[in-house]
Amino acid sequence: MKRTCYFLTIFFLLVYGCERPSEKMIVFPQEDWQVASPESQGIDKKRLDTAMSYLDSVCGDLGTSRSMVIKNGYIIWQGDDIKSRHLVWSCTKSFMSTCLGLLWDDGLCSPDTKAQIHFDKLKVHYPDVTIEHLATFTSGYNHEKEDVFEPVQPDYAPGEAFHYSRQSDVLARVLTMAGKESLGSLFERRVASVIGITPEQMEWKDKGQVNGITLNGGAGMPESGVYITAEAMARFGWLYCCNGNWNGQQVISTKYIHYATSPRVSTVIPPYDTKAWYAGLLTGNYGLNWWVNGEKPDGTQMWPHAPEGTFAAQGNKNNICLIAPAWNMVIVRIGGDEIIDTDLYDGVFKRLTPQ
Repeated sequence: MKRTCYFLTIFFLLVYGCERPSEKMIVFPQEDWQVASPESQGIDKKRLDTAMSYLDSVCGDLGTSRSMVIKNGYIIWQGDDIKSRHLVWSCTKSFMSTCLGLLWDDGLCSPDTKAQIHFDKLKVHYPDVTIEHLATFTSGYNHEKEDVFEPVQPDYAPGEAFHYSRQSDVLARVLTMAGKESLGSLFERRVASVIGITPEQMEWKDKGQVNGITLNGGAGMPESGVYITAEAMARFGWLYCCNGNWNGQQVISTKYIHYATSPRVSTVIPPYDTKAWYAGLLTGNYGLNWWVNGEKPDGTQMWPHAPEGTFAAQGNKNNICLIAPAWNMVIVRIGGDEIIDTDLYDGVFKRLTPQ
């Protein structure tokens, strides 16, 4: 019996006690990120430097100064300005999406919830619009020119087209009323405080109050959007890369992450404005306020060299947080300069992929 136990012990040590070369243990940052060499995490340094040099060349004046690459929870590449806080524009939508996930986890609402339940003004023209319609820009929502919270006749019936617009601020209001708490407070309490994002690293501005509750913006405009550092954005991305689990604590459900980062806008849904920048791009590539690497109407992908399951938070002025769970990798670029073609980020993945 003792001899059997001895051999079983040796067997388990050999099988489970030794890390295979291709399987690196993931870590989570404490107060600071741990830094590791690319090679120690299975990445060729020359390929990584080439990829980041390429990214620098296609970006504006800021280049990759506010960029980071995380692999297995370690920094393997960083720019020299990752601690300054900046507006990330529509990346704000992905923070709002996280709040939707938390409220869904709590049973307070779901993607199928009728938005008018939490915003009375929608009852007349938008009785059947759901939270998912708002999160995918398929609600048909239209409003008075000077006030996004004054609905008018819809542009189209729910689900019949898509229009990338300020309706995200309406969704932020709906979620705020559903949770009876500001989105900024909810995110700080349930996410930021757990994953180590401090108030100095992130600020979510607001549009005043509704029913005594602070109303943070959802669209990502300068007056009400998220301002964040590259370091903190990388923590947000790493949480999603780890399926919502932070060092053993399930912060947001894997169910929601998979739902929100899967294509939720069909390629058969037409754009409301066929000449808009998003026409031919958003369909097949949008989840619940997350960009996903699905299939565009022409059958191509935004990032054909990215591993399956890659998704991103994206914002104006070249702000992006690319998340590739299959590679245990997060790539952050905080911008503020020129706008670039979304497809150009594929050049980073192409250069990171072994030939």
